[in-house]
Formats: sequence, C-alpha cells, structure tokens
Amino acid sequence: MPNTRPAAVAGMFYPAEPDILAQDVRAMLAAAKTCAHHPKALIVPHAGYVYSGPVAASAYAALKNVAPHIRRVVLLGPTHRVAVHGLALPGADAFATPLGIVPVDREAAHSIARLPQVSVNPRAHALEHSLEVQLPFLQTVLPGFGLLPLAVGMATPEEVAEVLEMLWGGEETLIVISSDLSHYLPYEIAQRVDADTVQGILGMKRAITHEQACGGTPVNGLLAAARRHHLTPHLLDLRNSGDTAGSRDGVVGYASFAFTGEAGHA
Repeated sequence: MPNTRPAAVAGMFYPAEPDILAQDVRAMLAAAKTCAHHPKALIVPHAGYVYSGPVAASAYAALKNVAPHIRRVVLLGPTHRVAVHGLALPGADAFATPLGIVPVDREAAHSIARLPQVSVNPRAHALEHSLEVQLPFLQTVLPGFGLLPLAVGMATPEEVAEVLEMLWGGEETLIVISSDLSHYLPYEIAQRVDADTVQGILGMKRAITHEQACGGTPVNGLLAAARRHHLTPHLLDLRNSGDTAGSRDGVVGYASFAFTGEAGHA
C-alpha cells in the first residue's frame, strides 16, 4: 500500500521475525486471565514486550467477546521524541508491522481534521513506539480493522475528549489509550505511587499527572469522555518491570484497564 508508515521498533520493543512475534503474542494472550468484560475502551502499557507485554495482553484478551464486532480502533498515545501541539495524525495510508499491514481509517481522519487541536505530523509518528507496540496485539485479536492513530502532545483533557467524542461510534469502534505509569522509582515506592494512580483512574474524579502516567493527557481525555458516557473502569492487571523483567532499583509501572457500560458493552 502506498504511503505506509514502516515498523520503527521491531527488533527492539518486540521481535522482528513474524513467526516469533506471532508465537510470543499468542502465548501472552493465552496466559492472560480470562474475564467477562465487554470493553468499549482500554488503557494499555507500551514498553518492550519483555517488560509490559503480559500486562498489555490482559487488556487485549478482554476483547474476546467483542472482537467480532470491532471494525475501527482509535489509538492514542503520548509522543516521546517529537514535540506536538494537540493531537497529530500520521498522514499515512497504513501502518506496517512484521504481522502485516493495518490500513488507516481515512474517513475517520478526515472527520476530525477540521478541529483546531488536530494536525498532520508524520514526524511525530515516524519513530513513536507508544502506538506501534499495540498493533501486533490488535492484529492478533481482531479479524480486521481500520486504524486511527493519534500522537498526543500538549493538549487539554477537553481537547482530547472532543476528538474521542467525534469518533466514539458504537460497538464497531474500540478506543485504546497507550500509557505506562510511574518511571524509574524504587520498587516499593513505585508500587505505592502506582496504586494511588490506579485508584484515581478507577474513581475517574481527579486528573492523572504526567509523573503518574506518561500518557496522562490521553488518559485524562478518556476519563472525561467515559464520565460523559457513564462507563465503568475495571483494573485488569497491575505490575511493574521489577515483577516482569529487570532490576527493582528503578522500575516502570504498568497497568491495564477495561472501560465498560454502554449498551452492547455491558
């Protein structure tokens, strides 16, 4: 497909070999706890699979009952390399991973392009991992879907919520927010900080700071939209890199949430 954004972090954040990647993703999904949720939205971590993959898998495994209905994924994640004002579309027709090509939903992109907080910025997407690492999971659990990827920079929760509202749709639309939790705190401190962040997300009544979650801006936008649509958040998994791989001297926190409650997403 022309104008395809190529995989940028294959071989670093996840395996570059298609067979190995597919095997790893399926194994993580199989090991995830089963649940009866019917999510409309997810919050999912975005580190290398050895660190956060099992936590991410718990969110994607929760899509089992709704996957046949999903045709569009609205994917928001924070920018790590390029400064962005507002929310950036990629200006691409598709995203590539070792598992194949994911088409960008151009109609959905066009529907929000007139908003002042939305721009087209291929540079913001070129090396960004927070969105890319979600794609192999989505490619594995969904039979086929169009993608609307948005790199989120300096924006208000209301600006993010306005974009989500325009794209909300029905059971055909899944919203995925990519975010890790605390960064590089000692293990026991990270556990306390992340537990407090989880309670903030579950309560949906206070803003999440960027010290609590690197994707705080899109998380807060989702919380605003979720309140409006009377969704209920559920914690699926909470761990950190000291639990999965690596030292406990300075860890990164990970959590997965499912938001449910609309008709068809009870």
